[in-house]
Amino acid sequence: MKRVLILLGLTLGWASSGFAANVNPVGDAAAGKDMTVVCSACHGADGNSMAPFPKLAGQGERYLLKQLNDIRDGARMVPSMTGLLDDKTEQDLADIAAYYSAQTSTGGQTNPDLLELGAKIYRSGVADRKVAACIACHSPTGQGNAPAGFPALAGQHAQYIADQLRAYRKGYEDTQGRTNDGGSKIMRTTASGLSDNDIEAVSSYIAGLK
Repeated sequence: MKRVLILLGLTLGWASSGFAANVNPVGDAAAGKDMTVVCSACHGADGNSMAPFPKLAGQGERYLLKQLNDIRDGARMVPSMTGLLDDKTEQDLADIAAYYSAQTSTGGQTNPDLLELGAKIYRSGVADRKVAACIACHSPTGQGNAPAGFPALAGQHAQYIADQLRAYRKGYEDTQGRTNDGGSKIMRTTASGLSDNDIEAVSSYIAGLK
């Protein structure tokens, strides 16, 4: 527990240079809804997508705004979103983030065969490979830390979580992977110590969090 508390304190200190956006205009959820018609093709009308696209419903506004900015500006490459945000202003993105954040996320399920290992990694990390416990940033129940900009994970599609962990793992040494976790490399460092089996297990566990 002491290790987890120390990690939590450190990660909160990294928020401004990690996941969190530096500018936070006030979003208008009603205005954002009108701009999500195209988005609904992949993410669902209320942000509850079908796999492998991420669920956006109930996600923290600050995290969503950071990702939307990164995708628009090329810091995070998402081929299926190429060009979709090019004409969006900072206020537009804030409105979209506010809309999805105001929605209610649906749940998921954990594969019973992967429960024990997934829970162990999520709650305690992998000490001999210097993998920090996921709860330090994402909370014991997977609700994240919205003010700090750390995303909610509970109920997210296991396939999407696994894909992102592999992308971060690749990004640890290869810029073709995912690298938009800030200068502290929180996610890249964590993912670099996870095996494929670890990733499958913890992703499945996360999907079943409520």
